[in-house]
Amino acid sequence: MNNYVKHLLACLLLFSAINLYAQNNRSICFAFYDGTFNADVGSLPLSDTAVIPSLKNIESFYNNVNESNYRPLVQALLSYKQEHELNDWLYYQLVRKTAQHISPKEKNYSNYTLYKWFLMVKSGYDARLALAGKKIIFYVYNNEDISDIPSYTVNGKKYMCLNIHDYPGTDLTAEPAIPVDINVPGAVNQFSYKVTRMPDFTPADYIEKDLQFTYRHKAYYFKIKLNPLVDSIFRNYPVVDFESYFNIPLSKETYGSLIPLLKQNIGRMDITKGVDYLMHFTRYAFLYENDNVNFGKEKRLSPEETLFAQYSDCDDRAALFFYLVKEIYNLPMIAVLYPTHITMAVQFEKPVGKPLLYKGKAYSFCEPTPQLHDLKIGQVSASLTQIPYKVVYEYNP
Repeated sequence: MNNYVKHLLACLLLFSAINLYAQNNRSICFAFYDGTFNADVGSLPLSDTAVIPSLKNIESFYNNVNESNYRPLVQALLSYKQEHELNDWLYYQLVRKTAQHISPKEKNYSNYTLYKWFLMVKSGYDARLALAGKKIIFYVYNNEDISDIPSYTVNGKKYMCLNIHDYPGTDLTAEPAIPVDINVPGAVNQFSYKVTRMPDFTPADYIEKDLQFTYRHKAYYFKIKLNPLVDSIFRNYPVVDFESYFNIPLSKETYGSLIPLLKQNIGRMDITKGVDYLMHFTRYAFLYENDNVNFGKEKRLSPEETLFAQYSDCDDRAALFFYLVKEIYNLPMIAVLYPTHITMAVQFEKPVGKPLLYKGKAYSFCEPTPQLHDLKIGQVSASLTQIPYKVVYEYNP
């Protein structure tokens, strides 16, 4: 063997060793809101699951990944969750992005979904898979009041579908999903859709939006900082119960650009007039459109989404009004739901107008959505006076 051949073989062996080392020492690193998530994924198998999933290849996927050294990745995810105080919904966004980096959704949706499921169960969540024809359906244990996504119940536990948005138009009642029975030790925790803390965003990601409205013949102008990333957080967020929905907060920069200015504008007003100002702000600083026209379905915008959106409806105004009154005055309030409308009522020291009595307390209507007439505090639309209603949320400071 001449020296050339020896050198060539040595190079090939070295290249193979480097390539093998690289394959076994892969890592992922990406920005996640104001932080950077990085983790070692070197030993995770990259073999693709069949495009059309089956019980056999799902079990094979689980066994292969479960035998790998997945624990550093799961620990990195959970540590990031704790450090950044992520609610479950935001943690799931982190898991989604991690799965996308390991096995891109557009290349193999089944593999991507299986990695999401695997990371969630190994994070302690009771997540399940099911097969509906050629579709792989991903569920998670959740007993909250979620109204617009499919679910199934087993042994008294309700599982909500996390990926139905990936199969638009799918009716799981017409094409029932058959559960995949894989027992994962420790996967027992319930998932919550409650978002009680928005992530910290990088200040450079914010944009400014001009708002204005007129109150008592005086024009008020606002330059609010808003983050387009908020839309991605709530893009697939379901219709949750009113308590969860009303208590979604603003992000730090948006809060700082709006709440102090509102407080300044109402600083010399008494409480009733200040609430009236906030009522007119939510009523007239935004354009109105109902959800069916705007989105083609019911969608409840968080307060920050309402500030950002071009159009919003009565649900969105009610949530924003509730948030503003709670932050600035922290008064007792109730949300009053009619068949086609929702409005708010506030408990003042002395009721204004004809009060709404609820649990022995007197509340005054505060309509945050534009009506045919400029309703005052204590007034409700004439079209609703004979319509039955129910109180769907009560807030007591």
